[in-house]
Amino acid sequence: MAWKLRKGDRLVVASHNPGKVREIRDLLAPFHVDAVSAAELDLPEPEETGATFIANAGLKARAAAEASGLPALADDSGLEVAVLGGAPGIYSARWAGAGKDFSIAMERVEKDLGEKGAAVQDARGANFTCALALASPNGACDTFEGKVFGTLVWPPRGDKGFGYDPIFLPRGGALTFGEMEPEEKHAQSHRARAFELFVKACLEE
Repeated sequence: MAWKLRKGDRLVVASHNPGKVREIRDLLAPFHVDAVSAAELDLPEPEETGATFIANAGLKARAAAEASGLPALADDSGLEVAVLGGAPGIYSARWAGAGKDFSIAMERVEKDLGEKGAAVQDARGANFTCALALASPNGACDTFEGKVFGTLVWPPRGDKGFGYDPIFLPRGGALTFGEMEPEEKHAQSHRARAFELFVKACLEE
């Protein structure tokens, strides 16, 4: 049975990424859970040694729960580009380098697409994947995964969101995730889809 969170419970968002923390806090807000980030608690960032988004999310959630003594929610997410064999995938953040400069990462994606001859939109299919893991201090862990599909545009459009959002155009949409207001992105994102599963399993009404 999944760990249940109740109104007023304290929860660690096991991330040092301000964009992810902000989105997860926004999603948690209606449930009145007291969310504190791993960065605010000065928790160390564990090495992400998993081979999948689910594995890395679980690793981060367990590490934060053990270090804090609180339940911890971790996100591992990234961009998967079909013609690049699913890259950057779990290495999405690492493509941005030590300085986490996603303009560098987006340029690398575009360069690699060019080398594959992916000039037309039909050849530029991609998806975002988000894995969420909720770990309890006793070591139990539940995981949830969501995906959203679309195509990649160039040049990047919009300065909202974070990461690869400015080059991702969701299927059937006219705006990139980088152009959308947070509420519009939350309604359809990979994180929102994983979060919906998490809510059903782990949040009490």
